[in-house]
Amino acid sequence: MEHNKRTRVVAAGRPHEPNSPVNPPVNFTSTYVYRPSVDYPQVYAREGIPSFTPLEELLAELEGGRHGLVFSSGLSAISAVVQQLPLGAHLIIPRHAYMGYYSMVQQMAAKGLLTVHRADIAETDEVLAQLRDVAQVASAEQTEALLWIESPTNPMLEVADVPALLAEANRLGVRTAVDNTFATPLRQNPLAWGADVVVHSVTKFLSGHSDVIMGAAITSDEQLFTALHAHRNLHGTIPGPMEVFLALRGVRTLAVRLDAAERNAGVLAARLHQRVDDDVDPTLVSVTYPGLPTHPQHERAAEQLGGFGAIITVDTGSLEAADAVLENLRVWTPATSLGGVESLVERRRRHPGEPDSVPEGMLRLSVGIEDVEDLYRDFTQALDATATVTR
Repeated sequence: MEHNKRTRVVAAGRPHEPNSPVNPPVNFTSTYVYRPSVDYPQVYAREGIPSFTPLEELLAELEGGRHGLVFSSGLSAISAVVQQLPLGAHLIIPRHAYMGYYSMVQQMAAKGLLTVHRADIAETDEVLAQLRDVAQVASAEQTEALLWIESPTNPMLEVADVPALLAEANRLGVRTAVDNTFATPLRQNPLAWGADVVVHSVTKFLSGHSDVIMGAAITSDEQLFTALHAHRNLHGTIPGPMEVFLALRGVRTLAVRLDAAERNAGVLAARLHQRVDDDVDPTLVSVTYPGLPTHPQHERAAEQLGGFGAIITVDTGSLEAADAVLENLRVWTPATSLGGVESLVERRRRHPGEPDSVPEGMLRLSVGIEDVEDLYRDFTQALDATATVTR
């Protein structure tokens, strides 16, 4: 019987044997007993421990894949995928993407390990043309190409036509990977559209409590799974058993957390956008959220995503105004990261690696599950206080 994802997020990855614990136990061990006369599948914990299995099975089921692998961080999962490319390969990436990933591939390009092509991932025709050009060059050079999709993008919230891009990449023989951190497997399943692999920063929405750093990769490609598992083993990028336990416990509440945060985000985005239209706040220039009809890819988001997510961006117009808003917040927490139960806000350009196309005064809001009226009052009082100071 096929169950709804809201059921599977709670039920999958649990023991079924009689008298077994409802919650899988934590395995604290670094090595295993063996006997020379018996062929044991496991001798050392770096190869994986039983604590990993429930979370890996759960994530694979939610994404519709055969295999899941947990990693020590989201960036280590990303690195494992990118490093499957041969020397000199071509990589197409969104012009806006997770900063750690962007910095990593730029460093690899600087060393001559691969060639990076930036794409405006929301402009489908442009990306399709770029895909064809890159595939042709890679074929002539007898190397490979990888299309990396992030949708919605971090932090600009651009929404790609993921099915169309994956279909063309597959036709051309270009490998594909999708970072599904923002959408989560409850809102989008790229493997069903033909992606080779999906990656997550488990740190964010999946674990949901800002207390775990972890990544994951999910695939149905047996050869790729074997290669990723070998990479994890040889590079030692495994998470700790307690982190996996916490992440699994966090994922169990993903559906209710995401629903609540998404409802809050929709209310806040609409109200803040109305304040822009009414010219109430001189320090509020624009509001971006895929659920707003004014978002350039609103219709695409409505068709492809099961919801509009819990991330909003607002442009305050200047670095000074953005920092003043942060100083005046009391309920919202100024901090990096996203996807937790608490509402976080950050000026993204404070990080040197962010592209210049990200406005200096832009704030990324990760909306949590607090009372929406408290969140709105706190944010608008910060805007009012900032306007008084910056006039």
